[in-house]
Amino acid sequence: MNILHQLYRPSLALLTDLYQLTMAYGYWKHGLTERESVFHLFFRNNPFQGGYSIACGLQTVMEYLENFRFDSEDLTYLSSLNGADGKPLFDAGFIDYLGEMKFSCNLDAIPEGTVVYPHEPLVRVTGPMLQCQLLETPLLNIINFQTLIATKAARVCQAAAGDRVIEFGLRRAQGIDGALAASRAAFIGGCSGTSNVLAGKLFGMPVTGTHAHSWVMTFPSEREAFDLYAAAMPNNCVFLVDTYDTLAGVRNAVETARSLRAMGHEMLGIRLDSGDLAWLSIEARKILDESGFPAARIVASNDLDERLIVSLKQQGAKIDIWGVGTKLVTAFDQPALGGVYKLGAIRDEQGRWQYRIKLSEQTIKVSNPGILQVRRFRDATEHRGDMIFDQESQLDSAGGATMVDPADPNRRRDFTSETASSDLLVPIFRHGQKVYDPPNIEAIRQRVRNELDWTPVAVKRFDNPHLYPVGLEESLHQFKTSMIQSARQQ
Repeated sequence: MNILHQLYRPSLALLTDLYQLTMAYGYWKHGLTERESVFHLFFRNNPFQGGYSIACGLQTVMEYLENFRFDSEDLTYLSSLNGADGKPLFDAGFIDYLGEMKFSCNLDAIPEGTVVYPHEPLVRVTGPMLQCQLLETPLLNIINFQTLIATKAARVCQAAAGDRVIEFGLRRAQGIDGALAASRAAFIGGCSGTSNVLAGKLFGMPVTGTHAHSWVMTFPSEREAFDLYAAAMPNNCVFLVDTYDTLAGVRNAVETARSLRAMGHEMLGIRLDSGDLAWLSIEARKILDESGFPAARIVASNDLDERLIVSLKQQGAKIDIWGVGTKLVTAFDQPALGGVYKLGAIRDEQGRWQYRIKLSEQTIKVSNPGILQVRRFRDATEHRGDMIFDQESQLDSAGGATMVDPADPNRRRDFTSETASSDLLVPIFRHGQKVYDPPNIEAIRQRVRNELDWTPVAVKRFDNPHLYPVGLEESLHQFKTSMIQSARQQ
């Protein structure tokens, strides 16, 4: 089931920046259309000042690429564009080429739900230069946002320490697609459900929700509102108790719950959406327990994020379920991941790979040349380090290698051939054909939990997290250094 094409028109090829098309036109004009190239998608810093990120969005990328084509409406629109001289921006021959073009690239990627780090290629695209270039913007659009939200969700669930977290962000999300993508990524990151019913339908996620303040305000009294809601939905009663006086609301919920119990049903819980959540939850817990409802859950919402959840727990809050909305689906404290897509290599006319590097005055912005892969090393209990290497280097598959810290070449780490390791990028498309069967969303969500179990505890700290070791394989580091020196001498 292709979810993208249930929601949008069949062709999404124009979901790109114009400069991708102008560069593609330039390649076409100069005979570079079919020149084989390699691009890598990666990010430079973990979001939220954290120590890790969660790769997300690959299945959406796959759906996009399975139907990547320019249809007649796309071509008509592109034909209507004019340059500064008033003449057509693109030749008719180029428009015809786009109309006949079929996706034929190889694509390798790190599976969704994997813990990842800066500078590691999340996606590697190999194929005709023109096609690789056209994919830059849509791949960044998909991967950047979903990786950002999955990472935020993982942090929130880490703070909840085993409590359920429900994603409540639909009404505050950045539009329809932002809401759907955020709900999917939040579930992958660890949330146990969503209030977004369309996301539940499309992605097979649990949906949850009861009533709002307007229900209570509709009736003459809070107690009557609770009674009528219980009569309508006796199997779904979580009462929102803070419309007027919160603790009085808890007592009214208890009275309704007694009536429910007499009819053979149980109140599921209450929800707090304002006020001093720590104190109110403690007092509410006392009322519920003393009234004979120890199993009733206390749900809390109201602009929660991972740091506020940690604070509430430190204050002894008696909250069982956390409803997290705005600050999750908008990635409130960092609204963009900042992923980039850079050329790593291109074949010359003799068929030899020519490696490419982007220089910068900022060391962090200097790209890594080559056809890159990531090898993750681990011991019996945790991941020990990730090494970026050139796939053409014939690196010993047994795993023995020296890794160099790109920020400090004097910091090196040796991994012996006995060290357990695995390569992270796996084949997704070959010559435009899908070769990877994506797991279902529950399996991806479980992968996140497994990956975080293997991630060093110090890396998962919210404040001043330990820097997980990621470096370049020694020969790649040496080659990159020589390329930088050569380029700066020109």
